[in-house]
Amino acid sequence: MELMRLGEFGGERPVVRHDGTVFDLSGLTADITGDFLAGGGLARIAGALDAGSLSTVDDFGQRIGAPVAKPGAVICIGQNYAAHAAESGSAPPERPIIFFKHPNTVVGPNDDVLIPPGATKVDWEVELAVVLGKQARYLSSPEEALDYVAGYTIGNDVSERALQTELSGGQWSKGKSAETFNPLGPWLLPAAELPDPQKLGLRSWVNGEPRQDSNTADMIFPVAQLIFDLSQYLVLDPGDVVNTGTPQGVALSGKYPYLKAGDVMELEIDQLGRQRQRLR
Repeated sequence: MELMRLGEFGGERPVVRHDGTVFDLSGLTADITGDFLAGGGLARIAGALDAGSLSTVDDFGQRIGAPVAKPGAVICIGQNYAAHAAESGSAPPERPIIFFKHPNTVVGPNDDVLIPPGATKVDWEVELAVVLGKQARYLSSPEEALDYVAGYTIGNDVSERALQTELSGGQWSKGKSAETFNPLGPWLLPAAELPDPQKLGLRSWVNGEPRQDSNTADMIFPVAQLIFDLSQYLVLDPGDVVNTGTPQGVALSGKYPYLKAGDVMELEIDQLGRQRQRLR
């Protein structure tokens, strides 16, 4: 089953797509939130599908919102693919690099991305995004970490590289937190339906031309290790989003031009769908 939110920004309603049919979830929850996920929401959806108690949605051709409402935190991992670290001019990190995006960067998977005033180095980054399903604090081992994951989706960690590297003062978040800089979705796939997140192809295109093409098997720190590691430094809450890093093939490499108004980004991950954003 694929959890989605449909409708205009701020007025989305929750739905689930199952076996090609879209069902309304508003009888179960007002929205797909961290509290709903932590309160057994996925099991309740599965039970309602089995019981045939959900009404269908006929007007599916609406705007698609981010699949989780108002995450409390968006935590990002830098240089988690060796080839991307190399194209950034860095050695592979020995420990996960952590930075944050403001939660209000999160928009729908096909919403426009806004170029900040004066920005000249806007970049794309396709990433596997993890949504937490219950609170994770001081986990004892990576082996238990995936039990805290509600599901997976696609994140575009849009970046302004001048702010990130040249004017950063050592704070990458400066180049990561402009409005619309984290398109998310189109759907949340429950973790139970994706038991191994380290076998997913991920790809990106700009104006139809290929840019990134890699696999989550190439992560330096796999998802389980990241969730365990993060839990040693901070408390992860239900609904929090973890962007797990991007592979090689971004404009920062010098191989491709940075984005400009009118450009179109497309991102895809196996089993998680596809995004499309226009720059303006």
